[in-house]
Amino acid sequence: MQNHALPHTGLFSQDSNVHWSDASWSFDILLGLIYRVFGLRALPLLLMLLKVGLAASTFLLALAGRADFWTAVILSAAAQYVISGLQPLPYVFSILFFAVEVSLLVRSRQTGSTDLYRLPLLFLLWANVDIQFLFGLVLLLIYLIACGIEELIRKSGKSWISDRIAGIDLMRAGIAALLSLLATFATPYTIHLLPNAFSRLYSHAAFEYFSEMSAMSFRHPQEFVLMLLVMAGFLSLGRRRSLDLFGLLTLVAGTAIAFRVQRDGWLAVLPAIAIIPEGLLQREPLLKMTKRQGVSAAALTAVTIICAALSLPRNRVLMSRIDQVYPVRASDYIRNNKLPQPLFNAYSWGSFLTWYLPQYPVAVDSRVELYGDRWFQSYFDVVSGKQPLETASGVSPTGTLLLERQSAMAKALTNLPLLEAKYKLVYSDDLASVFVGRAADP
Repeated sequence: MQNHALPHTGLFSQDSNVHWSDASWSFDILLGLIYRVFGLRALPLLLMLLKVGLAASTFLLALAGRADFWTAVILSAAAQYVISGLQPLPYVFSILFFAVEVSLLVRSRQTGSTDLYRLPLLFLLWANVDIQFLFGLVLLLIYLIACGIEELIRKSGKSWISDRIAGIDLMRAGIAALLSLLATFATPYTIHLLPNAFSRLYSHAAFEYFSEMSAMSFRHPQEFVLMLLVMAGFLSLGRRRSLDLFGLLTLVAGTAIAFRVQRDGWLAVLPAIAIIPEGLLQREPLLKMTKRQGVSAAALTAVTIICAALSLPRNRVLMSRIDQVYPVRASDYIRNNKLPQPLFNAYSWGSFLTWYLPQYPVAVDSRVELYGDRWFQSYFDVVSGKQPLETASGVSPTGTLLLERQSAMAKALTNLPLLEAKYKLVYSDDLASVFVGRAADP
């Protein structure tokens, strides 16, 4: 926003010359604009709006699956409980867009392929917000495969396909899918986002070092509720008198991913919400809310948003809360005393430092695709003591180290004579420790 240009290299990183595409550039601009108006209150405000969007999208998705009003409310509440721990980050938009896509595809199977022509606009927005639009393209491919197989079954004279599923014009569906794919190229980075999309989502380093990429352990209530939703989805499919191949393939694929990668649990939750009502209700509910129900829901939502917005804490209070989690005081010390570069930082603080201490390019942050698997392997080997400290990028005898106070690396620099002779502790608080190379010590 300052330079009126989009980044093509690793901005704010010591790898500033490495090629990098900001797949979430429009989200960054949106958050930046809100931040200019509300300051730090932009974060809880945006999160609140995203949660309202999740409630609305899951509610409408249940309605599209032939749920009545109160069943849709219950399913939406269950989805919000399972998809918990949301942060004001681009992936939440992917959850919302995926719910909208599932809703459009389900309705197109009930009424024909008319709704499919809204998909290109959806993908145009999605591709400019978050890299997980790849999931939407995969879902669209599953839809075409399912419709093609169902059409062959119909032509063979078999009665496996529900008469509630409208015949889909495969030619029109294929055109809508092609337009949707082309819409994903309408970004500042054109087609270059797709080749690296999978590595951004599922890199080797992410699986090895980040807990959110691990399989579900079933130690939290949300994981059991997710399992119950999935079981209810399969039960709903089994109780139907005919085959819903799209629902089956979507739920199987979503469940396989969700159980392997707990971060992506929503890929199973959203299809389950659309599938559960028809098979378990065993009746034909209204597909639309009554006017009274719609007005009541809208009024309740508006009152909730207004009350929550008025109760947002002041920026000073929010900054004090940030200080409890991130190294605000240590960063102030580094800036005020003009400690030498390069800066070696803890991974969990990298993204914070790109905002709060941009004058010091970070050694690492959350952009896994920028640094690559090999670099992350080296970084975490150094942090865990498997490699010498000097082999890490960003570590210099004349530089600065910003570490978590209780980390093994900070304790080693404090207690091991060999390392203590090379690095000097210049600042410490209850959260962070700052070291400088003794070669830079005046």
